[in-house]
Amino acid sequence: MTWRIGSIPYLNVRPLIYGIEDQVISTVPAQLAERLYQGEIDVGIVPVAAVLRHDQYDILDHVAIAANGPVRSVLLFHKEPIAKLQRIALDPASRSSVMLLRILLRMVYRIEPEFYACPPNAQLTEHPAVLMIGDAAIRYSLAPAAARPHVLDLAAAWRDWTGLPFVFAVWAGQRGVFHDARLRSLLWTAKANGLANIETIVQTATEATPEFRREYLTRCVRYDLGTVEKKAIALFQKYAVELGLVSTAGELRYST
Repeated sequence: MTWRIGSIPYLNVRPLIYGIEDQVISTVPAQLAERLYQGEIDVGIVPVAAVLRHDQYDILDHVAIAANGPVRSVLLFHKEPIAKLQRIALDPASRSSVMLLRILLRMVYRIEPEFYACPPNAQLTEHPAVLMIGDAAIRYSLAPAAARPHVLDLAAAWRDWTGLPFVFAVWAGQRGVFHDARLRSLLWTAKANGLANIETIVQTATEATPEFRREYLTRCVRYDLGTVEKKAIALFQKYAVELGLVSTAGELRYST
């Protein structure tokens, strides 16, 4: 059987699709989530927010894109102190990052600024604050400090507030798709091979510098989905429901 597998074109995903790159369809997180929702793909590494919004998916156990502290690729760049922000430009590519930002601003900073879509190729100097994710966030974060505003790392802020890691994305699939042991094995094996070949990924990738890529893939990003990560997802779901960001608290179904 051939599965329609979706992925995202970011550095942090490469260890999860190692050796199966030619079997995946790649697009930005929000578009991938929509394609999964519409049934155009069978399984995808999608934002956790997409799983919370639609109670129709199973989650593959043991695999995630998470962080237990600074992740360095989901960043709010801001000119003024966060408590004074009135408008924030959002990168529309990631629903989990946007939802996390909304929760942090409401629950931690007690503000409700206006949000608007960040235009393509936006310059940080053109906006009071900008949420950026993925390779664009990495690129700006490595710029000289004088050339960029203040930075809030959202994963670090979540960890400081809750004491838990934050899970950005998981392998989610249409109900029952992970009953096929061959699919589970394919994705688990890809992760195992990716983690065993991190140095190869570091040397062949082009984002930032080799030193950054090595630290990012071995220290910033975590790829496990265990008890503590599931607790973090459940807490994220709780706050999302309380703030009306998702309608109901659907059951989180993990396939082992």
